[in-house]
Amino acid sequence: MTVALIVAAGEGQRLRAGVPKALVQLAGRPLLQWSIDAIAAVPEVRRIVVALPQGTCAPPGVTGVAGGAVRSDSVRRALAACAEGDPVLVHDAARPLVTAELAASVLAALAGDQTADAAVAAVPVSDTVKQVAPRSDVVSRTLDRRWLWAVQTPQVFRRPALERALDVPAEVLAQATDDAWLIERAGGKVIVVPAAAENIKVTTPLDLQLAELLLDGRRQSGGAAAAAANPA
Repeated sequence: MTVALIVAAGEGQRLRAGVPKALVQLAGRPLLQWSIDAIAAVPEVRRIVVALPQGTCAPPGVTGVAGGAVRSDSVRRALAACAEGDPVLVHDAARPLVTAELAASVLAALAGDQTADAAVAAVPVSDTVKQVAPRSDVVSRTLDRRWLWAVQTPQVFRRPALERALDVPAEVLAQATDDAWLIERAGGKVIVVPAAAENIKVTTPLDLQLAELLLDGRRQSGGAAAAAANPA
């Protein structure tokens, strides 16, 4: 049985919406609801736990827990609220354009590699990326983009590996921008699964506008996501 953890505890200050990011409206529905509907459509997922801002009620059909001070603490709390479930799918509610197909492909990739501890959705980097010296504006080197991937969510983990990776001091959790880094830090194997660039992270008002345009494009094209955008 797969358990899905959706991280939705962020305040969303850069959106300047006056409400937690999970509750910001996107195309007529809360941002969080788009992710819930997509993940719930994955046949392997039997339960969804959502890490929410303090005092926020969970939407129908999911289990809600209070999120932590940092992202990976929220994941740890959500995982603790569900004693069963392996593998574990982790997704950020800030990526509302996720599809059930992408989530299923990441699950399948982990199932297909018994030596891997985690599989992550990602896209190859197309821009030239330069590393800048600390506390300066001076380029120290240009990275070879052939080997660079921009990592997204969903990310899927074997439960024992994720539990071990999350069992670290608070200061380590605070450094993690994604849970796969914690797996890497513990010496685990993480594989990448090609994803669509449109699986964007909503951080700013401009991102929210772009997400609306992309959702509108899905409706017009009659793609698989159109059904989720217009539930019966």
